[in-house]
Amino acid sequence: MDRGDGPENETNAGGETAADDVTDADGVTDADTGGVALFVDGPNVLREEFDVDLDDVRRAGEAEGPLVTTRLYLDEHATPGLIQAAEARGFEVVITSGDVDVKLAVDAARFAAEGRMDTLAIASRDTDFKPVVETANGYGIRTLAIAPGEFGRSDALRNAANGSVTLDGDEVDGEGDVAENDGDETGTESASTR
Repeated sequence: MDRGDGPENETNAGGETAADDVTDADGVTDADTGGVALFVDGPNVLREEFDVDLDDVRRAGEAEGPLVTTRLYLDEHATPGLIQAAEARGFEVVITSGDVDVKLAVDAARFAAEGRMDTLAIASRDTDFKPVVETANGYGIRTLAIAPGEFGRSDALRNAANGSVTLDGDEVDGEGDVAENDGDETGTESASTR
């Protein structure tokens, strides 16, 4: 799988490329890297004014392919009920005592550098993730910006990504074409599959 000029194309002392060295948290080599890594900026997306359902966020990621990781980043003020609900929906909850954006950005960039996904999906309205999206693009990884609503969309993030989805029912592809969702549950289909 060609991902451009990233570190996964460099040869190590054993003659293997870095992509051959991709390992999981247990140190097990993952020969079948690919799929979608979904990273959700909790404090920025799960706001009362957006009324976002985590199941909708998950479906938007799944529309791009099988999920290889699904992480929800929260700060130390997250309620136990939110944590429990996220875990019940299959999210790995990452609690940070500092800035959620920094931890999410570092983790997403690490996944990109290690070639651990084919698509990086970031659910946020924060322009701060534009460099992460651009980094992933540089590795040849498809990127998807998931916005919590029409008024919660970052144009900079959307324009940096290969595709975007707005959870309020509008779907926007990488060329800026808008398609209205007819309101059914499968309305989060991938812009790349149209």
